[in-house]
Amino acid sequence: MAITEVKDQTRITVSHLGRHEVLQFNAKGEELWTIGWPQESGKYESKNQFRPTAVAIAPDGSIFVADGYGLSWVHKYDAERNYLFSFGGPGTERGKMRTPHGLAMDTRGKEPSLIVCDRENSRLQTFDMDGKCTGVYKENLRRPCSASIWGEYLAVADLAGRVTILNQKFELLGHLGDNPDPKKRAVNGVPLEQWKNGEFLSPHGISWGSDGSLYVQDWNRLGRVTKLKRLN
Repeated sequence: MAITEVKDQTRITVSHLGRHEVLQFNAKGEELWTIGWPQESGKYESKNQFRPTAVAIAPDGSIFVADGYGLSWVHKYDAERNYLFSFGGPGTERGKMRTPHGLAMDTRGKEPSLIVCDRENSRLQTFDMDGKCTGVYKENLRRPCSASIWGEYLAVADLAGRVTILNQKFELLGHLGDNPDPKKRAVNGVPLEQWKNGEFLSPHGISWGSDGSLYVQDWNRLGRVTKLKRLN
């Protein structure tokens, strides 16, 4: 999900797994537009192969869509939703991906950069706006699912039971809620009575609040969202 401001109007852009498309809404929840499966890319035989899990909006309004549960491509569209190109694709080499589950637009540097949570390769990758890989980061990561930026901080929801905080250089600042029991990590069916406050099970989504609070969504059959309050 990407929340942006267009002419002082809030826009919420989401990927829809079941509908195989990307949608944008206004703050009232009214649908503004959709982008269907990327037939122009030549990567798919049918829309059912396209299963998007993330979207990011660049400062110029261009749109990046990650096919995290499909064929592991990232597709770029211009601000008018015209298809431009695709990059990534399945593999373990630099620039390739295995389940690009999450995206984050990084505007902390001189030029914008796209952060891709390359989950099943256990790494983050960064790309410029032309789809060129500019960095690969594997340290301190297990199965990164999604990422969110607040100020200089990058928070990563790691499906394998913790949240990781990195700085602008992708250096470790700390882990939060690291589950000490590997049998409970990335497991959908952990019984409610085994949950513990302060310990994550399967962090799947993450977002900073404007005050520096952190909201973490656990993947499990009952659903859980945890709020972490910034203390200083």
